[in-house]
Amino acid sequence: MSIDLSISTYSLLKWRLANKKTMQDTVDWIAKTGVKKIELTGVADTATGNTLKQAALMRKHCTKRKLKVASYCTGAELLLSPAKLKEAVATLKEQVQVAATLGAPSMRHDVTGGFERGYARFKGAKTFTQALKIVVPAIREVADYAQTLGVKTSLENHGFFMQAPGRVTQLIDTVNHPNFGLTMDMGNFLCVDADPVDAVKQCVKYAQMVHIKDFHQKLKKQMPPIGWFATPTRYALRGSILGHGIIDLPAQLKLLKRAKYSGVLSLEYEGIEEPAFGVQTGLDYLRGELEKLGMLA
Repeated sequence: MSIDLSISTYSLLKWRLANKKTMQDTVDWIAKTGVKKIELTGVADTATGNTLKQAALMRKHCTKRKLKVASYCTGAELLLSPAKLKEAVATLKEQVQVAATLGAPSMRHDVTGGFERGYARFKGAKTFTQALKIVVPAIREVADYAQTLGVKTSLENHGFFMQAPGRVTQLIDTVNHPNFGLTMDMGNFLCVDADPVDAVKQCVKYAQMVHIKDFHQKLKKQMPPIGWFATPTRYALRGSILGHGIIDLPAQLKLLKRAKYSGVLSLEYEGIEEPAFGVQTGLDYLRGELEKLGMLA
């Protein structure tokens, strides 16, 4: 069993901005690492009003660099009033068209950041169960549409409100759609103080795409002012180079092997070290660990 390695363009965002690079430069850099797939968080540096044309050009550039687009990531907020929700679903369907134009078999979209970020004026009980009643039909509608274009949709465990493994699995089970699953970020579970290894055990069967990342961790009262972010728990986190943080990455990779996961494993880097160095160092580490497990093609 082997796994396909990918790098998310998100990992090089700070590199791109600091060095005045373009998305095409980012693709070129990723191609030089030897991975065969790329995950896109956007298709161009500036919007032109013709996103599908931009997507077609990006697909052409990736093909030129011998990279296949593994997934396309887009934001969304679906915990909204009926009128706003209709608009949000229409926007997501447009993003599905972008994913299809890119040739991406998978599209991750956000679901919700919670009532305070979405439907703050909702008059009923602002419970997770009530949130599901609002977002699930919208997710199904987008998944139905995406299926007609050959794109699988998924949520990612991030954004605190929709991050705990129990909530993630409950959402997917409630949606109960063959074209909707999980982009499982194996590091993000730490943001809600869920054990990252146990969380992978719970969620791996839902995964259609997997992100790997690592974090440093401190108590919030010890949090330095630069590079760290507070979580809803007593901890603060800082992105790290793969293998340099506290997550037991080898244990997570073993769980992927045990589950016979053979999809894409996409590296995400959020650290404060120079991004190109951080990504390459983490990629070298990841290849070494996969080789030990016989999972590297």
